[in-house]
Formats: sequence, structure tokens, C-alpha cells
Amino acid sequence: MGEIKKTKELTSANRYLTFSVDDEKYGIHISRIKEIIATINITHIPKTPDFVKGVINLRGSIIPVVDVRLKFGMQEREMDINTAIIIYEVDKSSIGFIVDQVEDVLSIDKKHISEAPRFGSNIDTSFIENVAEVENDVIMLLNLEKIFEAEELLDISKLERDETPKEEEK
Repeated sequence: MGEIKKTKELTSANRYLTFSVDDEKYGIHISRIKEIIATINITHIPKTPDFVKGVINLRGSIIPVVDVRLKFGMQEREMDINTAIIIYEVDKSSIGFIVDQVEDVLSIDKKHISEAPRFGSNIDTSFIENVAEVENDVIMLLNLEKIFEAEELLDISKLERDETPKEEEK
């Protein structure tokens, strides 16, 4: 079984933020995480895919927000006290990802990380970089950029720039 080690030799190279969506555990590398926030008011943007919930204003920055449940084809769920938004840097833009609950930051020893299973050419699991076994849990380590098609990612990152409030002319 996997162990969580907290020693000096473990660096950010193997540290992952773990979170849950629909009782499944996922992890993302901490290197691109800007911050984690509680849910705040999300402004809906018309004519966007269902999984794009809208944009938030975070200290003057307009950030698009994606519901991970909907992007994964799961049923939408009401946000509650545990729901969080992970602000993640994707291709020099920030995107917020709504997750059911943030769990922990874990240092995972490389010996407990294995390649992601492949299910054939008809099922796209390219967004799962690896799988980690930690204690009795299996954690899917994700590459958030690969969750989206290149076109979707471009459209989402445009929301950040297009919706930025303009300074009022004096």
C-alpha cells in the first residue's frame, strides 16, 4: 500500500492537490495551482457549453469557471459548504475548476505512481496522466489541459480576456 512521506527529499516535483468529484479521488500537480477559493458568485455567460459555468471576478481579475462534474459527463450537483474552486494556470491563463471537495496536498513517492490504464481507442483517458495508490485509495492524477480539446481551451481562455472590465474613460 502507498505511504505518505514527509521528508526533506520530497520536493514539489511529486506533490499533488487531491480533491473529490462524485466520491472519486483525483489529484493535480501543485505547480500550476494559483489558489483555492470557496465558491463565490459566478456570472453566467450566454452561448457557452454547459460545463462552462461563467466567470468570477477575483480581486479584479476575470476568471472563467468550469464545472468538473459536467465536463466529466456527471450529473450537476448543488454547491455546498465543501464545494471549492481551484484556480489553475493553463497556457498563461487562469481557469477555475469547481470540485466537490478539496482533500489535501500529498507528497506521493514515485514508486506508488503507475501509468494510467488504457481502455482502447474509443475511450479517451489521455487526461489521466498517472494513477497513484495512497493507503487504500486510488487517486487519478490529471492533466487538466488534456481534459479539453484545443479549441475548447482557446474559447475558455478568451473569456478571461474578453470579459475583463474596461477602465472608465475620464
